[in-house]
Amino acid sequence: MARNETIRRLTATGLWILGVAAAYYGGGKLGLLEQVVVGGVRVTPLWPPTGIAVAGLLLLGWRVWPGIALGALLIILGFGPLTLSSFGIAVGNTLAPLAACWLLRRVGFRVELDRLGDGVVLVFLGALTAMLISSGTACGVLLLNGSVPEGQFWPVWSAWWTGDAMGVLVVAPVLLAGYAARLPRDTPLLRWGEAAVLLASTAVVALVVTQSTLSLLFLVLPLVMWAALRFQLPGAAPCVLMVSVFAVPAATDQVGPFAGHGLLATMVILQALNGSAALTGLLLAAMITERNNTLRTIEQACARLAELVAHLSPAEADQPWPDADDDTAEH
Repeated sequence: MARNETIRRLTATGLWILGVAAAYYGGGKLGLLEQVVVGGVRVTPLWPPTGIAVAGLLLLGWRVWPGIALGALLIILGFGPLTLSSFGIAVGNTLAPLAACWLLRRVGFRVELDRLGDGVVLVFLGALTAMLISSGTACGVLLLNGSVPEGQFWPVWSAWWTGDAMGVLVVAPVLLAGYAARLPRDTPLLRWGEAAVLLASTAVVALVVTQSTLSLLFLVLPLVMWAALRFQLPGAAPCVLMVSVFAVPAATDQVGPFAGHGLLATMVILQALNGSAALTGLLLAAMITERNNTLRTIEQACARLAELVAHLSPAEADQPWPDADDDTAEH
């Protein structure tokens, strides 16, 4: 019996590892559809595998880390035979999500993202800090093997780092929201309609502002705020992802508001948009969720207090509370 249980556990772990590897590889192939050349190196403005890896570790545990390494090697294999440099880059791509998960666990991060602090640490520890490992390792390896000229190290590194960080900020919340979302069975039809209108409006506005020559990118932020206020993370995360899906191709093709700018300026505008949308949606959704949870806790405490009062003094519990005017009259 114990042996069968061990076999089942190992089989389940193996399947999860393969699932993470497949998701990582699929996310990488999607990310590689849009690339820019910085210092002679092709980098992606948004690298979805980092968000997939961080979410996978947070939801499934440390046991799936081989899937991240396997997925990274499969993506690198698509560019040519594996070399020592390839393994170095794969190591960095594996260590960065592991570091993100470790940092988040250390500070008590909750995958429900129902506190403002959870949103803050995901941004500053899970994305901006941990992704220094993957970008630093990859660019260091490329510098050593001569793929990156010494004078181009910092531009390549900054582009690599922002792409990895944006992957965590944009993709990980969608996966975490999908895991934690629980749709009540009695959800009103009107609320479903509001959600559909919100998603459709976000898609239309994101398409228009990323193709228009006018600088109207800020128009997506009210929609992200609407999603965060009304639907919290399950609404805000898909809207942020949708904005990025339209913005990244427009930036790499240098059309709309990205036309006429150099590569550096284009990447700054793009990542400012992605970062602003992600921060707005993530932090506002966490604040609203935390407030709602606090109100719910207060309501439950008041209900328990009323039950206790009714239990201790059942005779007086049915009597109406005296009005302030009655008290004044008696005095």
